[in-house]
Amino acid sequence: MILRRRLLTAAAVLALPVSGAQAFTLNVLHINDLHSRIESINAFDSTCSAEDEGEGKCFGGAARLYTAVKGLRDELESAGENVIVLDAGDSFQGSLFFTTYSGLAEAEMMNRIGFDAMVFGNHEFDLGPAPLADFVKAAEFPVISGSVDVSGDNKLAGLATDHVVLEVGGEKVAILGATTPDTVEISSPGPSVAFRDPVEYLTAKVVELKAEGIEKVIVASHLGVTDDIRVAEAVPGIDLIVGGHSHTLFSNSAEDAPYAYPLMVAGPEGREVPIVQAGAYSKYLGHVALTFDDAGVVTAASGDTILLDASVTPDPEILGRIEAMAAPIEELKARKVGEVAGDIDGSRENCRAGECSMGNLVAEAMLDRVRDQGVTIALQNGGGLRASIGAGEVTKGDVLAVLPFQNTLATFNINGAAIVAALENGVSQLEEGGGRFPQVAGLRFTFDPSLPPMEGRIQEVTVRKGDDWVPIDPAAVYSVVTNNFMRNGGDGYVTLRDEAVNAYDFGPNLEDVLSDFIAAHPGYEPFTDGRIALAE
Repeated sequence: MILRRRLLTAAAVLALPVSGAQAFTLNVLHINDLHSRIESINAFDSTCSAEDEGEGKCFGGAARLYTAVKGLRDELESAGENVIVLDAGDSFQGSLFFTTYSGLAEAEMMNRIGFDAMVFGNHEFDLGPAPLADFVKAAEFPVISGSVDVSGDNKLAGLATDHVVLEVGGEKVAILGATTPDTVEISSPGPSVAFRDPVEYLTAKVVELKAEGIEKVIVASHLGVTDDIRVAEAVPGIDLIVGGHSHTLFSNSAEDAPYAYPLMVAGPEGREVPIVQAGAYSKYLGHVALTFDDAGVVTAASGDTILLDASVTPDPEILGRIEAMAAPIEELKARKVGEVAGDIDGSRENCRAGECSMGNLVAEAMLDRVRDQGVTIALQNGGGLRASIGAGEVTKGDVLAVLPFQNTLATFNINGAAIVAALENGVSQLEEGGGRFPQVAGLRFTFDPSLPPMEGRIQEVTVRKGDDWVPIDPAAVYSVVTNNFMRNGGDGYVTLRDEAVNAYDFGPNLEDVLSDFIAAHPGYEPFTDGRIALAE
């Protein structure tokens, strides 16, 4: 499939038929995948230090985001423009603010910033429905369930909004929501929450809205860019998709951005549908301007993501509130764990596609912790690694930025054939950047991404035997350590759930295991050694 990655230009607008009625313009400001970055972040997506902030090395954070949104919104509205502010999900999980306040800190900051709507992300379900219900109650804006059916949950039913119709500049603009069905596997929604097929749900909902005379339809999507493209190609009547989940930066100015802003995709009605996304962690604010003709058809879409760096001054009042909320956790965050000799790469793009130095560190720490129990293999999902760590001093806050999920070590016995099946699942979502990609210790494997998922991508698996590496024995039983999320079937690892024996899921917290390992290895040298490689 060839995608046309370009902006509609002024010339393209003139080439489109437009009636004599005055065009309606709408500016959409948006973020996605905040992941509890209430405080500003550094180049490694961890909490920025006061020293780095003073040197202008920080990005994002709620106070800086407030300044950017307010400034741009005020400027546009003063010029007579129409503005809405959207969030495409995953405000939960990723910092000690979430660990401490379970979503209420995020709700307060988003209320202050002034969002008009937000869609559920998968991480909104990490603690189950109850904390999400508290978040929805605290939010002063609609939280859209969209393709998520919460009618069977006694906490969320009646709280979440299926969709919202905003009155903007005398026009009705519908905001629909779509959340990845993978949430069942990658989070903890529980049995009372169901996930509908996004294409089927959106297709029916757009028809319903059109029948009510609502022509302008925006989808706030937490599906990821691959599925956003699929939705744009399949669902008639969508005017804009504001995306999230894949943490993808769409940009016309940032180097190496994989997509222009907006990405234009040919829809089923023969007109192009703009898709936008703004990276993650509040580092960027997206701004797309849409022009509609009097029939409600988009005739122009333009804009870009805006880097929220030191040129954007954080709002002092918001900073004061953040400092007050941080007081109970500041001592823990600042506690020194140890020192490392080099930068440890925990980046999403690397740890979900191949061997990365953070994956090696975490897997080795896990294995080291339980080696005296006879455990010889460690498995860690790349999606469980949420930040990198810079060279030098490492604090508990740094570790918690990498491992924010409060997972525990889980040990079990399982045969070699099941381990290979688990690895096959691990490499099954390479194209989507799936978080299930396995980081390992005590084991090596090669894979062939050219083969179809779940059809033999895993080519060779060897395990350590003394000082040697030998082929894994499908019939032999091995002792394995992973995290409790994976062991219970998370990220599609149903093999670990269904075939493990003598499982114990209640070991120490993974962040404590990593902290102890770093402390015990002063000057730790990050490394990759070819344990995960492409098949020749």
